[in-house]
Amino acid sequence: MRPIFLSVGGAVLSALLIAEPALAAEEAVALNPGDTAFILLCAALVMLMTPGLAMFYGGMVRSKNVLSILMQCLAVMAVVSVQWVLLGYTLAFGPDHGSLIGGLNFLGLKGVGMEPVSDTVRIPQAAFAAFQLMFAMITAALIAGSVAERMRFSAFVAFTLLWTTLIYDPLAHWVWGGGWMGQLGIMDFAGGTVVHISSGVSGLVAAVVLGKRLGKDREVIRPHHLPMTMLGAGLLWFGWFGFNAGSALAADGIAAQAFLVTNLCAAAGVFSWVGMEWILHGKPTLFGAASGAIAGLVCITPAAGFVSPLSAVVMGLLVGPLCYLAVSRVKEKFGYDDSLDAFGIHGVGGTLGALLTGIFASTAVNPVGFDGWLAGNPGQFMLQALGVAVTYVFAGLGTYIILKVISRFTELRVSADEEEYGLDQSLHGEAAYVNTDLSGSAQAS
Repeated sequence: MRPIFLSVGGAVLSALLIAEPALAAEEAVALNPGDTAFILLCAALVMLMTPGLAMFYGGMVRSKNVLSILMQCLAVMAVVSVQWVLLGYTLAFGPDHGSLIGGLNFLGLKGVGMEPVSDTVRIPQAAFAAFQLMFAMITAALIAGSVAERMRFSAFVAFTLLWTTLIYDPLAHWVWGGGWMGQLGIMDFAGGTVVHISSGVSGLVAAVVLGKRLGKDREVIRPHHLPMTMLGAGLLWFGWFGFNAGSALAADGIAAQAFLVTNLCAAAGVFSWVGMEWILHGKPTLFGAASGAIAGLVCITPAAGFVSPLSAVVMGLLVGPLCYLAVSRVKEKFGYDDSLDAFGIHGVGGTLGALLTGIFASTAVNPVGFDGWLAGNPGQFMLQALGVAVTYVFAGLGTYIILKVISRFTELRVSADEEEYGLDQSLHGEAAYVNTDLSGSAQAS
């Protein structure tokens, strides 16, 4: 909320401004240096999540496609950074218009500088804009996991630009920018609906539109480099502390609580996912442990600033088996090729987290929020369900329309020969790994 200044006559005001310039500065809302430093650090942590996601995804694809998924993530970082400055921030956080979209007051970040965000959020608006940019960045990158190994790079770049502008920015405004979902009281501390459900559902739609990868029905496509995937999972877990704790927008007790429950839910997710594997297949896997950690992190995201540590543990224990079944049984039953399980983990995990927020939220944890079902407010669960349903419809339908529009101008999918050869070589002319034979000549693999 921008400060509103009242004048008692132009002449008097001018005199005061000339005679006492320091007085106006003293009366203005002062920035909090500690909060500012904290948010800038959290923004850097969230930025690290996109390269971490690239590593996580990169290890999961086949060796012939690892550079293509890394390139997609890097492209997202570049495209969204420019889009956010030019248009995205003002659409998401500009002055509200009809509870649907932000105005163009901040076009090109005009007027976004050193002034505090509000009387209570005492960080520079520029720091807030930078922090929110990293959210937009990681959200678009998540979708790459559903279309990996078959989407044409040019189509992916166009999709990223249009999807961020038409889907992510309005959703961010509805929930965090003064829009109708926030006004209704739908709770989303750090992005259960805005980030994870939107990207997961959009990824699922994109996967269905593109169709299955060649050979998907004939062979089991396995990760080519699990150590890389584990490194990516570790970077994501690390960066997630900035994601969730930073959403408090202050270095305070709520941030500390969000930090703690984030770690707990991730840890419980590891236990519950690995436990399911162990029971059903007799062996715990590293891939399962990494997937369980991400599922737990996704689940706690909408609830991080509203639930107790014990509730976070319960959420982690619930999300692991649910996401495991989504990626191992549901995907197989319905026959869609969500390549790297963006929907199975982010869509399903985000849905569960948003709904459980409506059950476990407590004003004893955060008086600014609302009580959930267990605290005597079943209506909050219904609001959360409404938010989930709207996000599914908006993101899903919007993604379908965007893909159909793009398909009128360029092919969405690479040719069969390009896909068989591998996207690294066919689209980018590079190879991730080079083998050297006894003659000393280098051969790409």
